[in-house]
Amino acid sequence: MSETVKLQLVSTIPERCRVCYTCVRECPARAIRISQRQAEVMRERCIGCGNCVRVCSQHAKQMLSCLDGARRLLAGRTPTLVCVAPSYPAEFPELSPGELVGMLRRLGFAGVHEVGFGADLVAREYTRLLADRPGDRFIATTCPAVTSYVERFYPDLVPLLAPIVSPMIATARALRARLDHRVRILFVGPCLAKKEEAIADQVQGEIDCVLTFEELREFFAENGVTPDPADAEREDFDPPHAGAGALFPITRGMLEAAGIPDDLLRAEVVSAAGRVEFREAIRDFQSGELEARLLEVLCCTGCIMGPGMTTEAPLFSRRTHVSRRVRADLAGRDRGEYEAAMRELDALDLHRGFAPDDKRLPEPSETEVKALLARLGKLRPEDELNCGACGYDTCREHAIAIYEGLAESEMCLPYTIEELRHAVQELAVSHSALASAQEALVHSEKLASMGQLAAGIAHEVNNPLGVVLMYTHMLLEETSAESPLREDLATIVEQTDRAKRIVSGLLDFARENKVVLARLDIRDLVTRAVRAAALPGEIEVSTDHIGDPHAEVDGDQVAQVLINLISNAGAAMAGGGRLQITSRGENGELRLEVEDTGVGIPPENRSKIFTPFFTTKRAGEGTGLGLAVTYGIVKMHRGDIRVESNSDPQAGPTGTKFTVTLPARRRENSDAPREGQLAAAPAAAIAAAGG
Repeated sequence: MSETVKLQLVSTIPERCRVCYTCVRECPARAIRISQRQAEVMRERCIGCGNCVRVCSQHAKQMLSCLDGARRLLAGRTPTLVCVAPSYPAEFPELSPGELVGMLRRLGFAGVHEVGFGADLVAREYTRLLADRPGDRFIATTCPAVTSYVERFYPDLVPLLAPIVSPMIATARALRARLDHRVRILFVGPCLAKKEEAIADQVQGEIDCVLTFEELREFFAENGVTPDPADAEREDFDPPHAGAGALFPITRGMLEAAGIPDDLLRAEVVSAAGRVEFREAIRDFQSGELEARLLEVLCCTGCIMGPGMTTEAPLFSRRTHVSRRVRADLAGRDRGEYEAAMRELDALDLHRGFAPDDKRLPEPSETEVKALLARLGKLRPEDELNCGACGYDTCREHAIAIYEGLAESEMCLPYTIEELRHAVQELAVSHSALASAQEALVHSEKLASMGQLAAGIAHEVNNPLGVVLMYTHMLLEETSAESPLREDLATIVEQTDRAKRIVSGLLDFARENKVVLARLDIRDLVTRAVRAAALPGEIEVSTDHIGDPHAEVDGDQVAQVLINLISNAGAAMAGGGRLQITSRGENGELRLEVEDTGVGIPPENRSKIFTPFFTTKRAGEGTGLGLAVTYGIVKMHRGDIRVESNSDPQAGPTGTKFTVTLPARRRENSDAPREGQLAAAPAAAIAAAGG
């Protein structure tokens, strides 16, 4: 068939499609393409079998409607005949033939005819074909969906398609030969593929319109046509009447009508029906595994199971209705009239040709298939589950469909589950990072506020404290040793000194100190810091230096960091313990580790240790600014500080380990804080402190 006669026989209603891949699984022509989470029917590949319409539980597939064409035919001046497919007893079991005929006449049809008679003509033609060409092999062409399938996907088999029209076309030719070539003819049946067959180049003009039984019921309802019981006796199909050809809609019905024996021993004739069987039969027929002379194949399990049917009755119930009707007609009709009509049309031309319409897609190489399978996580044969959830029978078929542009990787359920699992893990990490960043932001705002406060009041407080301290010392000098006021004055001096230390700490915390980098030996800085911290003798101190001991840092500020950390470690080991100080110079970084065996930091306090004025020491023993200043110095060096601690003896040895990481070389371009800028506590440090 030429490209111009392709119809969009089935289309998808996007808002109803749930992308369950059932239509993909049921389509024998692989005409369903999944694109942007929608199941799209590819017009050029669709053979009109209607499987996708039948199996869609969401009713997201709709068939092409030709009701407008039917309305135009009946509104015209030329008489219109209607030809009814022999499967009608399965669709209208509630109606007698006379009632159905009466309803069709009331719609406006000038004549109502049985396609079963055309099937008788076709059956006779097959008998002649096999007798006239005993050495040839043929594929029966009674099913237009099968014919389209061969033309598109087995073009090499097109010469083996039997050159005989379908019963629909045979009926149309018979009516035009007996009545008038100018009449219009409408076909009604269960088959969607008939709509495209009717406009095929080789038979165009034979049939003017095709309706399914579903459309006919809609047409009846639209025109208010209902059954009239009186029609059961007074109405009947117009002649010529059907014989055994009315069995065509049942599997092997053509063979029965043609009197062709289906001999299992000789296997000269093979019949196959249904989505799976008809494809396997055609494949084996091409390969030579099937040596039959005639392959009679139906896409549906008989026409009685066609997509244009509305009945929900099971297969064998439908078969019963058809066979019962055929028995009654054969017993009640004039056999002589039938044979006369057959003789009259003995020379009727029932020939037609077929043309290849190759729609095969290039297949990937084995290497490309393996690459696609690997992309789906199928690295080994045992990874190929062949679960069918994607709509394809095997993982390999799915991979090939991806290559051909028919499928997407996300259709693989195990692959999608694994991808979702990874996504959930990444979201969990992202959520944790965001939570840490939020905590860091709060900490940053707190530091900034404290810095502004310190900068605003420290100088104002420091001056009056100096005056108080000076006059208190003067009073002490003038007060005798026996005076009861001397002890009070000593307390004033002590607390004023403490207040000055707090103010001094505030100034250090808020001061915009400039980082002066110089290449220094870290071993000397550690030695100076240990000496300056003046730890008690019961604390055992050991140092270790690994790798390059030199780094470009601000010596005074890094020494201050070490002194603060060493002093805190000493305070945590009031009863003695071990202090390990390690420096590591490697990979362009300087890492300073200060680890003690003290009491540890409780979990509830770890997120607060970098907060200004937070301290666990007794009143008067600390200002709570040491770690805040330490953190600021580290960040001004564009570094990082982390803490690990255990305060529960039942969980293991107690103690705390601070790890400071600084760049060992100068970084010209960096997003780290500018000189003197207070930085937020790093998310990682807070996370570590919280854990």
